[in-house]
Amino acid sequence: MDIAFTKEERAFRDEVRQFLRDSVPPETRRKVIEGRGLSRDEMVTWTRILHKKGWAVPDWPREYGGTGWTPAQLYIFGEELQMYPVKGLPEFGTSLVGPVIHSFGTESQKKYYLPRIARGDDWWCQGFSEPGAGSDLASLKTRAVRDGDHYIVNGQKIWTSLAQHADWIFCLVRTNPDVKKQLGISFLLIDMKSPGITVRPIQLIDGSYEVNEVFFDNVRVPAENLVGEENKGWDYAKFLLGNERFNIATIGSSKERVRRIKTLAALCRVGDERLIDQIAFREKVAALEVRLKALEMTQLRAVANASKRQSVTQDPASAILKIKASEVQQTTAELLMDVVGPYAQPYLSDEDIQTHNGPSIGPDWAALIAPAYFNVRKVSIYGGSDEIQKNIIAKAILNL
Repeated sequence: MDIAFTKEERAFRDEVRQFLRDSVPPETRRKVIEGRGLSRDEMVTWTRILHKKGWAVPDWPREYGGTGWTPAQLYIFGEELQMYPVKGLPEFGTSLVGPVIHSFGTESQKKYYLPRIARGDDWWCQGFSEPGAGSDLASLKTRAVRDGDHYIVNGQKIWTSLAQHADWIFCLVRTNPDVKKQLGISFLLIDMKSPGITVRPIQLIDGSYEVNEVFFDNVRVPAENLVGEENKGWDYAKFLLGNERFNIATIGSSKERVRRIKTLAALCRVGDERLIDQIAFREKVAALEVRLKALEMTQLRAVANASKRQSVTQDPASAILKIKASEVQQTTAELLMDVVGPYAQPYLSDEDIQTHNGPSIGPDWAALIAPAYFNVRKVSIYGGSDEIQKNIIAKAILNL
């Protein structure tokens, strides 16, 4: 298996890097590097810059705005975005529901939703997990009962990322309770402004309000918002989750964090020497870089398989990527905590930092490292917990 990039792919990487240097708003890049939140306007601005270039939805089919790039080009593009770094709107629209719509949706759904997603007109969120139905997603209980030209939806979703900002939610709902649990689920697109929807933000340990509870109380959803066939939603969910787990390795983001670890460690002194010069710390960084390189090689194997048109959802490498990427992300957060040291103890939210008038508590970059450390503990759970990924690997490789 050849996982080296060709001359043409290296030239493509250079093209992407030049585009980023010329196009990313400097303030947006600075905020992302420092771990600060972006406003919706900032995210939409970058999404529309990409859209104007024709790169907003690169992995979609050409007829819906895609680029026709190879899997290797898609990998290079994603890695460069993460390493620069820059962020647009959350990828629930472009990488998750968008491919479901263009693969299984009606022509009217494709005509309406896909251009709006590509332009950044709509903010989407994902209504999958429920109390008692997280990793065991097929146990979900939110009901959708057909009533003429509508479905009546009742139930609750939880851990719904950024739902407080979303215009639309794509939901798995139970439409047939009398069959095997995977066989009675449907995939609905629901307007978040619909009467009967209540969003309740959940404050996380890092002080942020990233996730939410979403309640549905007799919410009327047009039947035309059903994607694909009724009771076939589990098939569409597996398709979607395969895309999510393939993209979840975030090699570029981890590379950027390693770079930041080295940069900040060069600014910190322990006694008479810089932290970056201490043998014990350098060994930790080197061990992390070895693990990251191994993860990158596994990712490239998955890219090579995708180039041969092997389905990502059938490739156990996607589950391996999820587990090892979670470990690498958490290790980068731990090393940043080593760098920040006692300055991790005072807590200022992103809003506090903007309005704080008192003396600085440590260096300017210190304030958000501890919140990021606590936030990243979740990565071994979301997108399918490590335990679920190990079951996938065992089933695929060992036939257990």
